Amino acid sequence: MAPVLVIEMMLKKSGLKISDIDMFELNEAFSVVPLAAIKQLGLDPAKVNMHGGAVSIGHPIGMSGARILTHMVHALKPGQKGLAGICNGGGGASGMIIEKL
Repeated sequence: MAPVLVIEMMLKKSGLKISDIDMFELNEAFSVVPLAAIKQLGLDPAKVNMHGGAVSIGHPIGMSGARILTHMVHALKPGQKGLAGICNGGGGASGMIIEKL
């Protein structure tokens, strides 16, 4: 649930809405994480881990955040916004919103 909280905080601070985001990359340390975000936030499943998440692409220990961000940078088209979210072992989460120029 921590990524859900961080997504809500990022959207509030940025003044963006869920509908403003073109791609959501949510780490799948556990398969239920993106499913919970889809349900809790009402995300369009077609915008979440569009090319497969950590279960299919990989979950490189210690650099999953870098993998998510790098993938998102290459997948977005100019003018699109992407949101990355990842949970950590202590029950917290981190996130980032980017726009490809």
